[in-house]
Amino acid sequence: MRVIGLTGGIGAGKGEVADALRSLGAQVIDADKTGHDVYLPGTEGWQRVVSLFCRDILDSKGVIDRVKLGRLVFADEQARSRLNEALHPLIREAIQSRLEKLRRQDVPVVIVEAALLFEAGWRDMADEVWTVSAPIEAVSERLQRGRGLSPQEVVQRVEAQSTDEWRRQQADVVIDNSGGLDDLRRQVQYLWEQRITGKW
Repeated sequence: MRVIGLTGGIGAGKGEVADALRSLGAQVIDADKTGHDVYLPGTEGWQRVVSLFCRDILDSKGVIDRVKLGRLVFADEQARSRLNEALHPLIREAIQSRLEKLRRQDVPVVIVEAALLFEAGWRDMADEVWTVSAPIEAVSERLQRGRGLSPQEVVQRVEAQSTDEWRRQQADVVIDNSGGLDDLRRQVQYLWEQRITGKW
């Protein structure tokens, strides 16, 4: 089984690349979704988050309010660090469990889509890492239009990340998302043929 790590900054276009790879036959593990699953009510992750931020972080049904949590941790570097320390080991464990299950099923290609793949120390889970890079203007527009973030929230979230240049230096492949969706899909198709199917 070949495992590709897919990373990139917020709003860079990882989801579009993951969708394109899925359409070509890859299985995709979304670390963000996995992260949400590890702190569902009743889980160890839920207990860890509530112990860090008190029950004020919960909605009326006892579910962790992701919007409230996001605003809190992106405005406070120490809070963000504590959250990552609490949840990253649980997320890694869940991803590794899923990888083992897919390996037993003889799945040929798996994509681990994770914004913090390098920062969380998950590089060793992948055979190689692809990063998606996009101009800050496009990222800002996408986040304001698609996620309803204010310009200030966009700045907070971008500045909370490692730089695009740093990720480019760490990655094996850089996907340039400065063009349109068709151009992005062409790049993915080329990489699939050159680096995935060409390896078999």
